[in-house]
Amino acid sequence: MDGKVLTVCKTESFLAKSLISKLNDSGIEAVMSHGDIKEIKGFKEHIELIILFMTEGMEDMTETLVYLKDLAEDLDRKIILIGDNTEYEQVLKIIPDILILKWFKRPLVMDELVKRVLRYMEDSTGEKAKKTILIVDDDITYMRTVYEWLKDSYHVGMASNGVQAISYISKKHVDLILLDYEMPVANGPQVLQMLKNESETGNIPVMFLTGHGDRKSILSVVSLGPVDYILKTIDKPGLIAKLSDFFKG
Repeated sequence: MDGKVLTVCKTESFLAKSLISKLNDSGIEAVMSHGDIKEIKGFKEHIELIILFMTEGMEDMTETLVYLKDLAEDLDRKIILIGDNTEYEQVLKIIPDILILKWFKRPLVMDELVKRVLRYMEDSTGEKAKKTILIVDDDITYMRTVYEWLKDSYHVGMASNGVQAISYISKKHVDLILLDYEMPVANGPQVLQMLKNESETGNIPVMFLTGHGDRKSILSVVSLGPVDYILKTIDKPGLIAKLSDFFKG
């Protein structure tokens, strides 16, 4: 499998070393860091997943936690946490739960962790890797709802405006964009034009998200050349079915 698992542990830990050994034996390249940001930067371009062993005194790792958060957001990566309730609450003050793939409490069941890592890496880099969908919408609540609907079936990125969308696409391959038709500053049609003007993004399929289902509004949306449009009144089964049909086609 392509990509590395970065294991971050502040202390010399037999458990962390054992995990790295098990992952390497399973065909996954895993590397260790004690939280040094410069060291982590050296692995940056190859990191597919981050595992953080939480310990007492996590407040001393604030800069590292902030860097890991920014890294996960920029590269669209996930973080697995290992530790107790108090440590978990401390980490959540810096790393939002949307970036956390899973939290394993102590005592750690190593085989369960390894299985979860294997499944994630297969979904991310294997032959059956999940498709990546980018949602672009200034309505954070709606965007988060769609994210929750799709996260089990797809890799899902989120951007609240066109600039964020372009930035995301510059760092990660995207198979489909769900683009809000009505946004402030740069609306959906303007963002679509921005995408079409760039050779790297011009061929990415776009579905408009629209709250207007009247004939005039739909004709206006369709005339811009998206692969399809989705009414925001759609429910979870309807959206999943529509996306499944699109990717099968």
